Amino acid sequence: MTTQLRPALRQPGRAWGLLSASIFLATLAAQAVPKAVLDWQPGLAAAEPWRWWTALFVHFSLLHLGANLLGLLLVAAFGVSARVPWPMSAAWFAAWPLTHLALLLQPALRHYGGLSGVLHAAVAIVAVHLLTQRSGRLIGAAVLAGLGIKVFSESPWLGPVQHTAGWDIGVAPIAHACGLVVGIGCALVAVGLQRLLSRTELDD
Repeated sequence: MTTQLRPALRQPGRAWGLLSASIFLATLAAQAVPKAVLDWQPGLAAAEPWRWWTALFVHFSLLHLGANLLGLLLVAAFGVSARVPWPMSAAWFAAWPLTHLALLLQPALRHYGGLSGVLHAAVAIVAVHLLTQRSGRLIGAAVLAGLGIKVFSESPWLGPVQHTAGWDIGVAPIAHACGLVVGIGCALVAVGLQRLLSRTELDD
């Protein structure tokens, strides 16, 4: 299995770029689908589990869509330039539904859509990867600290939705907090997996 992955997905940054491109294209395509079919709704989380994934594609205004797609491009560039290995891309894929599932911690958030929670998870994952690299530890620590300060400053415990100047929609800081925590957790699992695979290859 590891040999089959080597020529393609195991090239640093490639799986990250492919996942980013897939999300970008799927987000654009999903704008033709009614939002109520795709968005996160806690009351439907068990009966309609596809919402764990599709909530990411829902955007409630053109500004929301444009800002999130720009953020996605930046996150894609961050991961590719950091040369994240495929286990970190797998961590991001796992963090995608888990970030939305964690929104059950705030049941008052009756509807949610957008990329921001999953993008926070992605940035946390790249930062954790950099922390494992001798040449990238300072950058990883700075990014992770900055992300933590940002999430804390948004006071996600104050309520499900906050209205911020410059936005034409309500913002859900709880999604950012969930993305940060889930991203770190998934990244740590990926680090362990990567080390296990490295030992297995050495044994072979």
